[in-house]
Amino acid sequence: MNILTKTPVTVDEYLAWAEGRPGRYELYNGVVYAMPSERAAHAKMKLAIHMAFVAEVRARRLPCHVMPDGMTVRVDEFTAHEPDGLVYCGPELPPSTLLVPDPVIVFEVLSPSSKHVDAATKLAGYFRVPSIAHYLIIDPDQPIIVHHARREDNSILTRIVRECLILLDPTGFELALYNLYSAA
Repeated sequence: MNILTKTPVTVDEYLAWAEGRPGRYELYNGVVYAMPSERAAHAKMKLAIHMAFVAEVRARRLPCHVMPDGMTVRVDEFTAHEPDGLVYCGPELPPSTLLVPDPVIVFEVLSPSSKHVDAATKLAGYFRVPSIAHYLIIDPDQPIIVHHARREDNSILTRIVRECLILLDPTGFELALYNLYSAA
């Protein structure tokens, strides 16, 4: 990722700067970084996950909303991530919203250039957000999902899933790996 700012900015300053600007960006410790381009496998997997989450919301008639990339999650005053997708529950956000305040599920599809960030920096950051119950890291090239789940005692349970269903509770979502990878 390329550094775009040298002077530290807050999340609010970052959002004002990023609004309407083409491209995707993230803020780490007050520094804005441009996100790299995506491969076709990455984009297809993002679409498959979004479609699976939308199907779950509809089938279970949940008061939840699925958002694609482009939405921001505030980690702290100087850090904001833009996941490949997320789910939040409750009232629908206003159309002008850039920031999702209480996501429940966030996911990232691995890219060669950012996999170390997704597995380390973002993992630590996302679980600083109290509402996040699940963080999924999806490999677009082989059927592997790393599922990080917040437990009642606030510890994080990590599972490497290669087949079967992933139950995402709260929300009650079920993701079948076979369906995700056959759709991508």
